[in-house]
Amino acid sequence: MKRFATGLYAALLVPLLAGAQPLRGTGDLGVVIERASGTVQIVETTGQSTLAQVNGLGDLSHASVVFSRDQRYAYVFGRDGGLTKIDLLSQKIDNRILQSGNSIGGAISQDGRLVAVSNYTPGGVKVFDADSLALVADIPARYGEGDLQSKVVGLVDAPGQKFVFSLYDAGEIWLADFSKQKPAISRYKNIGKQPYDGLITPDGRYYIAGLFGEDGLALLDLWHPEDGVKKILSNYGRGSEKMPVYKMPHLEGWAMTDEYAFLPAVGRNEVLMVDRRNWQQLASIPVHGQPVFVMARPDGRQVWVNFAFPNNDTVQVIDSETLQIIKSLKPGKAVLHMEFTPRGEHVWISARDADKVVIYDTESLQSLEELPMKKPSGIFFTNRAHRTGL
Repeated sequence: MKRFATGLYAALLVPLLAGAQPLRGTGDLGVVIERASGTVQIVETTGQSTLAQVNGLGDLSHASVVFSRDQRYAYVFGRDGGLTKIDLLSQKIDNRILQSGNSIGGAISQDGRLVAVSNYTPGGVKVFDADSLALVADIPARYGEGDLQSKVVGLVDAPGQKFVFSLYDAGEIWLADFSKQKPAISRYKNIGKQPYDGLITPDGRYYIAGLFGEDGLALLDLWHPEDGVKKILSNYGRGSEKMPVYKMPHLEGWAMTDEYAFLPAVGRNEVLMVDRRNWQQLASIPVHGQPVFVMARPDGRQVWVNFAFPNNDTVQVIDSETLQIIKSLKPGKAVLHMEFTPRGEHVWISARDADKVVIYDTESLQSLEELPMKKPSGIFFTNRAHRTGL
């Protein structure tokens, strides 16, 4: 028995000495985009540390990430049309393809088998096998009388093995159903001018497209898609007084609580509170600058807001019950993104021009750790794998 134990110990020691990674789970992992260098940092939230840097991801100036359902793989969508699959455990690129000339984001299907990418050039959506990155479907976003192709924005996954996205140039929303062998496309025309982004509510019921060319938002009820698209918040947007908009807010950063939505007012220094039952505005909350991301802590008790230039060194925390600002924080210059740990005890904030990620305790609102990064932007944790639309 002693000889067997000694042999077993030696067998386990050899791969460790050879540089193999020790066994670990993936539930507390994530990635941080280093946009200037085409790299990502693999991080872990339990010890608040970086694990590895992965190189060779191309143009990450507007990168986003989704995760496989087992949380092992990160799919990175680059601005250069690159789709990169990263193995978070081996800490290296598993596969990479250039699938278009200019892409803006992506999504992963409900069952985790399909990865979809929204493209500017050429306009449309391409869908790939999540395992091999082999092309499964090509959906050109054609519209009008000629052979025009629209830029595609606001691509999200939806229940029932569906993807939903908006056509910026055409003013349309498309619903792509992949539940059968051949995908079925439903088109909703004349939704409004220049939809620039989209979101799906956490329960997967409502898809909402923001409109850059006019005030208001376009809403599609996915429980009753036969009812078509309706306009909501007709006074939401740039308004009759065309104020300068320094950065269009990201709709996927809306804060959703059980009864309310908190959203950035375009071009105004306000956060709007909206009743989710009828999509009517209830209140406006004055804030430090033009909001970009308005994000709820997982329990909905707090709303965290960051801002466009020139006020982008600040993050404000709003009490969702009293609607009062309870803290203004200064993480560093050019705050671009925030990400809560799965249960919300901490939030990670990227400060691009300060070359760091700052971690805060969401109860004490005190800084816990600063991690040096090269021009960090998006922060994405693996718990997104089990959240609709993320």
